[in-house]
Amino acid sequence: MSLPPGRALTVSQLTARVKAAVEGAPELRDVWVEGEISNYKHHPSGHRYFSLKDEGSVVRAVLFERAAREQAGAYGPLPAELGDGLRVLAHGYVGVFPRAGQYQLYVDALLPAGVGSLHQAFEQLKAKLQAEGLFAADRKRPLPFLPRRLGVVTSPSGAAVRDVIRVARRRFPGIRILVVPVLVQGPGAPEDIVRGLAWANRPELGLDVIILGRGGGSLEELWAFNDERVVRAVAASRVPVVAAVGHETDVTLVDFAADVRAPTPSAGAELAVPDVPALRSHVDRLTGRLAQALRRRVREDRRRLELLRARLPVRRPLPPIAHGRQALDDLRSRLQRAWALRLARGRERLSSAAGRLEALSPVAVLRRGYAVARRPDGRVLRRAGDATVGDRVEVILAEGGLDCEVRAIGAGLDPAPRVD
Repeated sequence: MSLPPGRALTVSQLTARVKAAVEGAPELRDVWVEGEISNYKHHPSGHRYFSLKDEGSVVRAVLFERAAREQAGAYGPLPAELGDGLRVLAHGYVGVFPRAGQYQLYVDALLPAGVGSLHQAFEQLKAKLQAEGLFAADRKRPLPFLPRRLGVVTSPSGAAVRDVIRVARRRFPGIRILVVPVLVQGPGAPEDIVRGLAWANRPELGLDVIILGRGGGSLEELWAFNDERVVRAVAASRVPVVAAVGHETDVTLVDFAADVRAPTPSAGAELAVPDVPALRSHVDRLTGRLAQALRRRVREDRRRLELLRARLPVRRPLPPIAHGRQALDDLRSRLQRAWALRLARGRERLSSAAGRLEALSPVAVLRRGYAVARRPDGRVLRRAGDATVGDRVEVILAEGGLDCEVRAIGAGLDPAPRVD
């Protein structure tokens, strides 16, 4: 067969195409492989290289040092007896190592073989988080009665998101739904879910409740919801969280950390979103009962009023009112008399004080015949020696005054006025 010029692939090109085909296959991005370890090598860098084999095939595998460290938080520590001959359950994705031109399994979790190991890891992490109080009942918050905005953290392509939207809009046609797309299984799912929850908790979004969920699956497929990072993110959520993972029989650790656990995503929507049509019917029934109760109350009050009106002439409430008015008039008269007496006594005290004040007045002294002499500069003369012959002196009398000149000064004049 002749080969057209320029049509041959290089080895690198062929390997690149195989690598793209293998690593682009969704079913190879999230796999669990059971096999026996052989050719195990723990490199000084911390990476672990080995093969997984069974009766018919062998596949190379690598567990990088960082993935081994992260496994402790998600699945528990690596098996202590890790080495050749150990049968294990490995999780990871299939890729192609171009330099060797062969495919291999890139492992991010390595557990002893058997589902029992996953259950053991589940129970160990559950006990640890429970001891920290992350599952305590007093941490659970009630869901809002009428949420305006609903957040759904899940895969955008799964059946779960469609079920949640359908149920929520049927129950509450006006609710606003925000879908936060995340991976729900696979190596990057835990980090993606944590990021999605953090984004849904942003205050500017105004979410009232969050549904975190996915459809059913095996224990391995649901393992992202048992990851310690995801559980802590659910417990730390500012917005109440409804865990709606898997089917009714599926149990994950986020079920214990969430505020409410729903058996399915559809049930999660029913718990988070009220049935508005049913509420309207309930309100209509309550309105009718209230109107009926008010009518009954009005009838009873009217009947009671008629009975009181009929008994009014018998009890004669008017005489007590008249007696009260008479007592009021009597008090008014007594008050007026007391006020008049107090006013008269006050006037008498005022008149007496005025008389005493008048007796002490300088004008009254002048009226009795005394006079005040003062120099032109205004100084009052108290002794004859305060003036000299020739001084002009102003003499102030009770009525008017005199402008006098001093002709003589004597010491033996009689100071007392002569009384005729």
